[in-house]
Amino acid sequence: MIRILGAVLAGGQARRFGSDKALASLDGTALLDHALASLAPHVAALVVVGRVSAPVPVVPDRPHPGLGPLGGIAGALAYAAANGFDAVLTTACDTPALPESLITALRSGGAAHAAEAPTVGYWPVTLAEPLATHLAAGGERSIRRWAATAGVIAACPGVTLANVNTPDDLARLARR
Repeated sequence: MIRILGAVLAGGQARRFGSDKALASLDGTALLDHALASLAPHVAALVVVGRVSAPVPVVPDRPHPGLGPLGGIAGALAYAAANGFDAVLTTACDTPALPESLITALRSGGAAHAAEAPTVGYWPVTLAEPLATHLAAGGERSIRRWAATAGVIAACPGVTLANVNTPDDLARLARR
């Protein structure tokens, strides 16, 4: 059986949001908790990447903070490889829900990310070393561009996910 680690990427500075968006409330629950709940049914364990504290174990970005979501994915992959996981399923703290159909599509082949939201992805641990090498060499930090060079497919084009970047985004989502 494949052991999958669920990782919520939460190391951003939330400049457009103006405060710690991982802790912003949607329907009385922090966005971080919504993201964790969206992964929980599909994984053996959960971590949060890029934060000092969380309700689950925290993992640092790799090779260091400030590399954006790709550094978070690298951190999750390094943790997964060191702890006996076969793959990582990621989402971002500002993506509070994941459709079952998207998760099924991501897990149906090899490595894949959501075409419209590349922070949501399924990353086999075999990508840990190539990604670490890429980032250590100062390579491109775009998930989409790195993924394309690493053979990671963009799944479910046209499927958009709720994403909270500003307080107005959160208010619109709350009204739905």
